[in-house]
Amino acid sequence: MNRTNGGIGDAHGAQGAPGPHGLHGAHGPHGPHLGVNLPTLRSHNTALVLDLLRTAGAEGISRLELAERTGLTPQAVSKITARLREDGLAAEAGRRASTGGKPRTVLRLVPEAGHAVGVHLDRDRMRAVLVDLDGTVVAERNAPLDLGAGAEAVLTGVAEAVGALRPERSGAPRSPLGVGVALPGPLDHERGVLHRVTGFPEWDGFPLRDALAERLGLPVVVDKDTNAAALGLAVGGEGGSFAYLHLGTGLGAGLVIGGSVHRGPRTGAGEFGHQVVQLDGPPCGCGDRGCVEALCLGAVARGETDEAARVLGAGAANLVGLLDIDRVLLGGRTVETAPETFVRGVRAVLDARSRRTGDTAVPVRIASGAGRGIAEGAAQLVLAPVFGRGDG
Repeated sequence: MNRTNGGIGDAHGAQGAPGPHGLHGAHGPHGPHLGVNLPTLRSHNTALVLDLLRTAGAEGISRLELAERTGLTPQAVSKITARLREDGLAAEAGRRASTGGKPRTVLRLVPEAGHAVGVHLDRDRMRAVLVDLDGTVVAERNAPLDLGAGAEAVLTGVAEAVGALRPERSGAPRSPLGVGVALPGPLDHERGVLHRVTGFPEWDGFPLRDALAERLGLPVVVDKDTNAAALGLAVGGEGGSFAYLHLGTGLGAGLVIGGSVHRGPRTGAGEFGHQVVQLDGPPCGCGDRGCVEALCLGAVARGETDEAARVLGAGAANLVGLLDIDRVLLGGRTVETAPETFVRGVRAVLDARSRRTGDTAVPVRIASGAGRGIAEGAAQLVLAPVFGRGDG
C-alpha cells in the first residue's frame, strides 16, 4: 500500500473541500467517545497503526507487534493506541501468551466506530451504501436517477439518499466521516469539478464536490466510477497491476498500477471507451467516430453479444500492450447480463495476442463486488486515506 502523510483531513484539504461539519470531537455534546477525532486521523503514524489493526481483524494485534511492524517506538505506539481507544476506534481483543513476562494485551479495530457513504451516480440510477471502517456494507439505498434532469434534481436525490443512510439513524450517534461520489467522467478529481460527461454536456464545469459538501455539511470526494471501482478492488485485495473494464451504459476503465490507482495529472487516465479502433466508424457520444464504446454498445443494441465481447477484447489487448498489466477484470451491468460470454470473448482476443507475441496470456475474469462495487469503491475514496492509502 502507498503511504501518505494524510488521513481524511489531509486528503480533503488537498482538494479544497470544506471542513468536517457535523462531526463531534472526542467529547461531543452527547458525552465522550461519540465521534472520531479527525486531527488524530491526520497522522501518518496513526494511519499505519489503524491499517495494521484492520488487517489483524477480530484476533487483534499487540502493541509490541505494532511497534515491530511500523518501526515506531513502543512509547509512540502506546500514545497512538491510547488516543484510538479514547476515540472508540480501538478496543481490547483479549490477551495473548508471551514468551516471557506477563501476557500481552491485543487490540482490534472497532469497525462500527466510523462510517463512510459511497454514492454511484449512473446515467439512469443511483446506488448509495453506508460502510463501516472494515468496508462492510451496513445499509444500502437504490433509486432511479436521470443525470440529465439537472444539478438541483441530482443534488436533492443524493442528499436524500445520504440522509437516509446516516449512521445515527440506526442508533449510532455519529455522522459519516465523509461521502464519496463516483460517476461517469471525464472530471477533475482534485477539484471535484465535472467536465463534459459523455451524453450530458450541460454538466461541463459544474463544481459537484463543493455543491454537495455545502448541501450535506460533510466532506465530499468525487471521482470517476471506474477509478472508484478499481480502488475498491485494490483495497479488497487485488494486488499488482490490473485494468477494470466497466461496460454499462458507457464504457470506461479503472487502472491500478503497482497497487495504486492511476488517474494521470488531469484525471484523464482510463478514458478507455473513447479509443478509436475503426476509422470512419459509427459516431460516438464523445464527438469522435469508431470508438470502442460506440462499437460495443452498438453490438449490444443489436443483440450481438459475442461481437461486443470481441470489440471489448480488442480494446483490452491495446491496454495490455501499452501497460503490461497482470490481469483484466470485467464489470458493469451489460457484462453482468452475459458474464461468461464477455469473459470468453475478451480472453480469446488476449490469448490470440499472446500467441503472436510469445508473452504469457493475461488472465481475464469478472470483478468481485457485482452491482455495488462502484458504490463501495466510492466509500473507499473516503476511508482509504484513514488507513494510509494515498489513492483515495
